[in-house]
Amino acid sequence: MKKFIIIIIAMIIIIFSCAKNENPTGTGDQQPTQLPTSIQTSTTPSILTSTPTFIQTSTTPSIPTSTPTSLSSAIKFEKSFGGNSIDEGSSIQQTTDGGYIIAGFTNSFGASGYNGYLVKTDSFGNTIWSNTFGGNGSDQLNFVRQTVDSSGYIIIGSTDSYGVPGYKNIYLVRTNNNGTAIWTKAFGENKYNCYGKSVHQTSDDGYFIVGTKEYTGGFGYTTDVFLIKTDNIGTMTWSKTIGGSSIDNGFFGQQTKDGGYIVIGQTFSYGAGNSDIYLIKIDNSGNTVWSKTFGGTSVDVGYSIQQTKDEGYIIVGKTTSYGAGDYDVYLIKTDSSGNIQWSKTFGGTNADEGNSVQQTIDGGYIIAGYTTSYGAGDYDVYLIKTDSSGNIQWSKTFGGNSSDSGSWVQQTADGGYIITGSTKSFSANGDYDIYLIKTDSNGNVN
Repeated sequence: MKKFIIIIIAMIIIIFSCAKNENPTGTGDQQPTQLPTSIQTSTTPSILTSTPTFIQTSTTPSIPTSTPTSLSSAIKFEKSFGGNSIDEGSSIQQTTDGGYIIAGFTNSFGASGYNGYLVKTDSFGNTIWSNTFGGNGSDQLNFVRQTVDSSGYIIIGSTDSYGVPGYKNIYLVRTNNNGTAIWTKAFGENKYNCYGKSVHQTSDDGYFIVGTKEYTGGFGYTTDVFLIKTDNIGTMTWSKTIGGSSIDNGFFGQQTKDGGYIVIGQTFSYGAGNSDIYLIKIDNSGNTVWSKTFGGTSVDVGYSIQQTKDEGYIIVGKTTSYGAGDYDVYLIKTDSSGNIQWSKTFGGTNADEGNSVQQTIDGGYIIAGYTTSYGAGDYDVYLIKTDSSGNIQWSKTFGGNSSDSGSWVQQTADGGYIITGSTKSFSANGDYDIYLIKTDSNGNVN
């Protein structure tokens, strides 16, 4: 078996070493920087190809089900990507070829200002191609997923280069497997800034988008959760605005097994405190079935959610209502009706935050975020593994003596974990670069 694995790895290296890179718009490919492995510490566009659509008035993320390979065969590395300015990774997914797709934003490449940034790597984190998306305004990509038929990628973000002039618009991009845009859409409204946070392909081959709509037309500041459902070519089939009279934000959502959708975010309009976690269940037409708030008398925010094997939900975010210090990582498990089964906090006396959570093959959970309580520097990537009851099994920090953060995590086919985010400690030019970390199943990169 060991000999067979060695042969397979050798074949992969030969294949990817022969791959021809494609360039980002107006730039050459930026090969990742290999980072020192001693930093790990342990603690307990392209231009629019179709006319944007204006508003005038997803498939469930998979839970690994196969048995991972042995620790000795797990690929491990740390890399950074970027140029002479700010570049950050927001989302990552392992692709069907064993490599990775990363979405984020760049101020180093592309048109003027910030552009959306899409990077494809092989299984060892080496760049195969990269591409930028946007115009002369400020554009970014927040989330990416490979399409169900593996023919390309669906990406969500925000743009003020396209759509309603003078405002932020939700930016939806469908690409082929080489990262070239097949079609793009911009969704926006007069007097509103609209931000796209997550997108998932749905069972009817359309797309479900979660975001936030910010009112700019009068006194005071208000936002609402903004939901959009499109068909398979990005044409809107319905949209919904959910919230109260204050600030309410949508950060992430997915289609549920019953054909409806689950959404996580933040609310100042409802709940017990200053800001509460906002959980919303809607049917397949966008109508609210039920909603829940979680939190205490201070600030609590939910950033990521996944439906679990028992059809309940796992949520991660941050809390100042509970825990040990400033912000703490806040992990909540609910049943299928949104009732809390248990909750946990993780962190020290300083600020610690959870940005992404996924159920693992053993029924536990993996969390990625940042910590200022532990680690080597100012901010460090914070990786936490729990059992099925939320009890911590191990935690790791990654980073140097500056600011580093984890935005997204996924368990990989070899049983390890892939994390993306940003690093200032290992930047090529002293500013933020995309940070890519691959660990084994125990969170080790060494």
